[in-house]
Amino acid sequence: MTFAFLNRRNLIAGAALGLAAAIAGCATPPPPPQPANSRDYSAAAVASVNAIRAKKGLKPVSVDPAAAGAAVSQARRMASYRKMAHLLGPGDDFKARMKGGGVSLPAAENVATGQDSLERAIDAWVKSPKHLHNMLGDYSGMGVAVAYDASQGNRPYWAMVLSNPR
Repeated sequence: MTFAFLNRRNLIAGAALGLAAAIAGCATPPPPPQPANSRDYSAAAVASVNAIRAKKGLKPVSVDPAAAGAAVSQARRMASYRKMAHLLGPGDDFKARMKGGGVSLPAAENVATGQDSLERAIDAWVKSPKHLHNMLGDYSGMGVAVAYDASQGNRPYWAMVLSNPR
């Protein structure tokens, strides 16, 4: 009786493990990143961001090439994954991504999607307390970019990276 009970227990445990593996195998992984049409708006965005900062008595920011590169990369990644998020895919890490792009830490990132112009993207960030907080933060450099997802009618994905270049 004990032997039959153990075999039944092993059979049930094995079936449960097999079911769990089958369910895990059904999870759809995110689509692989694909090249996306993108544009660096850093130079155009500096004046708008500095006007917002000036109203608060803050020092201006300037274009940081590393932050601009990180913004282009993040906008392209979001368009490729068809998802607006700071973290995309397993193992994604903001600090590691910034360091890998040569962006000095601390850094901040604003993301947006759907706005059809730089002005509308900045306006969306201004209207969001957390994004505005980033724009008014103790940073001296920035980069802004947009990438378009052709499969979604050229839906725009925006990214802003704020930094303190050395």
